[in-house]
Amino acid sequence: MTIHLEEYQALLDDLPSNSQDVLRASWKEAAKVFSSRGLSNYLKGALALHDLGRGEDLVVTFIQEIPQVAYIIGEDILPEIVSFLLSMSSKTSSEILALIVSTAPLAAERLGDEELFRNYLSVLSIMLAQAPRGLRPMLEKLGLLLNQLTLGGLRRWVQWGIHAYKTDFEGQIRYFSLQSPDALSVLQSERKGTLFVDVQRRLNMYLRAMWGRDFFLRPTSGDYENRDGLKPYISNYIIYIADAYDDYQPEGDTVPPMSVIPGTEIYRAIVNHCAAHLVYALKPLSMQMLNTTQIAIIEAIEDARVEELACRQFPGMRNSWLALHPLPDYSEPKTVGDLLNRLARALLEENSADPHPWIQEAIELFRTEQNLDTNQSSWNIGVELAYRLAKFPLPEYNPRTDFLRAIYRDDNRVIWESEEYNEMEAFETTWMPKQTRKKVSVMEMVNTLDNEFAGDDAEEIWVLPTEFWLDQEGTTINSLEGKEPISDPHHYHEWDYQIQLERPSWVTVLERRPKLGDLDLINKIIEDNKPIISRLKFIIDSMTPHGMQRIRRVEDGDELDINAAVRAMIDIRMGQQPDNRFMIRHKRNLRDIAVMVLLDMSESANDKVRGHDYTVMDLTRAATVLLSNALDRIGDPFALHGFCSDGRHDVHYFRFKDFNEPYDDLVKARLAAIQGSYSTRMGAALRHAGSILGQQPNAKKILFVITDGEPADSDVRDPQYLRFDAKRAVEELVRAGISTYAISLDPGADQYVSRIFGINNFTVLDHVERLPEKLPMLYMGLTH
Repeated sequence: MTIHLEEYQALLDDLPSNSQDVLRASWKEAAKVFSSRGLSNYLKGALALHDLGRGEDLVVTFIQEIPQVAYIIGEDILPEIVSFLLSMSSKTSSEILALIVSTAPLAAERLGDEELFRNYLSVLSIMLAQAPRGLRPMLEKLGLLLNQLTLGGLRRWVQWGIHAYKTDFEGQIRYFSLQSPDALSVLQSERKGTLFVDVQRRLNMYLRAMWGRDFFLRPTSGDYENRDGLKPYISNYIIYIADAYDDYQPEGDTVPPMSVIPGTEIYRAIVNHCAAHLVYALKPLSMQMLNTTQIAIIEAIEDARVEELACRQFPGMRNSWLALHPLPDYSEPKTVGDLLNRLARALLEENSADPHPWIQEAIELFRTEQNLDTNQSSWNIGVELAYRLAKFPLPEYNPRTDFLRAIYRDDNRVIWESEEYNEMEAFETTWMPKQTRKKVSVMEMVNTLDNEFAGDDAEEIWVLPTEFWLDQEGTTINSLEGKEPISDPHHYHEWDYQIQLERPSWVTVLERRPKLGDLDLINKIIEDNKPIISRLKFIIDSMTPHGMQRIRRVEDGDELDINAAVRAMIDIRMGQQPDNRFMIRHKRNLRDIAVMVLLDMSESANDKVRGHDYTVMDLTRAATVLLSNALDRIGDPFALHGFCSDGRHDVHYFRFKDFNEPYDDLVKARLAAIQGSYSTRMGAALRHAGSILGQQPNAKKILFVITDGEPADSDVRDPQYLRFDAKRAVEELVRAGISTYAISLDPGADQYVSRIFGINNFTVLDHVERLPEKLPMLYMGLTH
């Protein structure tokens, strides 16, 4: 069933217009992630949160962030997230609920599994019930915590803080914000060596390279005390592995420290063993008429069988597995488990020295088996060995204590539970469907398209490479019947100076199509500024590249200057000191500069200049037009963009001219329509502009920012917050090789502008009316 956003018009009507824009902008992204049922749950969840009456920010945050959560761990978690938020709404503020939602993508990415995310929500429930004051500082440190802790470690760290500071509210805040020594000490004790999320991508590529096929890996729940007791397992062709492993130190007093095996190698050994099960076990074994001892021996033989087949194909795997087995102890066995562990190592070794007769019999049976390609051989050998084990006086087999101790071995449920492998089914249940776009010809569109009214959630979208013009109407069919294109959301981090950390994917930039204005307005600007244009003409001509220049009278050059050489010879004949500057140097006069002008289009730009009838935006427009004319004549590639913001979820970004566009009447009409609105979230705009400018191949890149005030936004109360973020954004651009220069129209901006852009990278115009004259001159002075 195709779901259109218009079917939920009741939701759109209940939301403010700004939230409606965010929902429409997020719909395209959500349609790529959710199924039809997921889209329905997504919108119903937003409506349920809206009905709480707890403010707009919670609903907007939910609309913006939840598609990313669904993309990472699946859409089935969505109803539980909504239920959790609704149940917690009576226990905490809407700001905390919005913070939980905004950090949900980070938690989903670090945990990487739906079940782990459910357990994470239970941790938050415990926090809200027992230490609500500590939830905000913990969520602000969530990235740091999940980078070092498993979910189990996080739960234990939380429980320690709850019990230690049960009645000390200030202590709770210090603990959960990592400001107390106790918090750091417990954090250090709970840290694990190698986290699964940090190696998952490498393991997938490694398995694909080794086995020539894809395997699906998932982390298992980390809420346990003894990590060594957790076994990997295979279920529905998905390999589940512990979410972290410490480095492994083999047992024994004589083991040197250099033999410590890192967690990465443990993960490789695990996935190779599990992959061998999936590759070499083609059908399940029957458990009927078997006792627990027989089952345990069959499992040990089956492990040895698939490892033997794998070692024949990849001989290096043998040593990596042997290193993770307990060192052999050839004393008299006390339990069946002792024999099973010795058997597991002996069958993996090429020449085992184990003297126990039952082990020797097992080795002989295994080595003489002619048909190791089927797991039926494991069943036959296991039943025979169980019969021969009866003559040894050992206690009865105990599944709880007599298990295999090699940490890379799985729990062998896959031996008894299996079904025909369906790669397509496994792919569909593990990975989310992706939407594809296909360019087609006009005739293919007309003759083959089966549903021209499909929504944004269609599996395949057909597009024409060019606009389809209608001669009678003089316009395109997309202009008449199509929808206004909305860009995909661009998510950027934001720097929080109070916690000294980046908030990942905190701000959303949405590109919007600029409106068209009256072209006569631009022509009037050019007519009114003819004196300035005349003064600029000679400067422009001097800056225009002239190709190859010949510089005469140099000592070291590219070729001989004949006239200068003749004069030097005449001086020598006359006994005078000759001029040794008789060479010519060739200089290539080229400008390799890309320029972007970023306009602050906030509401304050509509204010009139003191003592005049025109606004700050009128002056900004005039200066931009004059600078664009100059750049167009010089030939420097340039772009004209603008921005304003309405909270962190909706930073408006406009492209009036891109680098590959000509400076023509269309661009001028866009400039004629610019007007100020909303606020100034400068850091996000700088990062987005820098991502576009950074793609240019030019050696020198300059970003000009024309602003009339300090960074500010409707959802930020701390006046320093966005200043520090903008400063951080400028520093990031500098590291990326992009120079930034600010032109401030605020006479009192010297202090904060110098902090953001640097001492020598800004100009403050005390007389705003001089902007049209100053801006072109300033650019030429900086780039000449």
